Amino acid sequence: MAIRATFSEHDDEPVRGLPSALPSGEYVLWQGAPSWRSLALHAYRVKLLALYFALIIFARGAYLISTGGSLLEALRGCVGPAVFSLVCLAIVAGIARLSARSTIYTITTRRVVIRQGIALSSTINLPFKAIESAQILMRNDGTGDITLTVDREQRVSYLWLWPHVRPGFITRPQPSLRSLPNPSYAGEVLGRAYADHTPGTMLGHSHSGSQEASATSSVLGASA
Repeated sequence: MAIRATFSEHDDEPVRGLPSALPSGEYVLWQGAPSWRSLALHAYRVKLLALYFALIIFARGAYLISTGGSLLEALRGCVGPAVFSLVCLAIVAGIARLSARSTIYTITTRRVVIRQGIALSSTINLPFKAIESAQILMRNDGTGDITLTVDREQRVSYLWLWPHVRPGFITRPQPSLRSLPNPSYAGEVLGRAYADHTPGTMLGHSHSGSQEASATSSVLGASA
């Protein structure tokens, strides 16, 4: 069974988060959505963007002082860049929130489904047969990602999947359930469903030592 992508409106969904009704004998086991705050931090990189703007504001102030301006003049000269920076950060955070609200992750007895899209809803269908392995990443803030490695013959677009894709894996994109509030439970559900559908698998997970780090371990893998 190949990976399929569909486009639809949310109002046309027969089941929330799914583009069509499930076949007979297939059931929804779990549904969830990203934490928008975690998505803003780890996918949209709001913290890194804030640091970038802070450096620009600092450089602006330092330049004004170095050219003979007073501290007060430097502060006044930084007001414009600071306001611009806050507006940009608010826009990015708003986009992250809309992205989280429009996303639904679904695990059924046979597949993983990612419904995403702010303006135009799209759905990617990932049958267990197309999934080679999965990993779970957990952060100290309690959120985490579940990344899926799909069969090499299956083609998925990194840009189309973003931000629901593992960062950096561009040549072979890994669809991901990003910034889950309870990744351990979702991982357990996925592990059990995958094991029931594909005998000879096991479940595992690990914690990252830092909120920003990306330590991962196997969720689905061949057991001895």
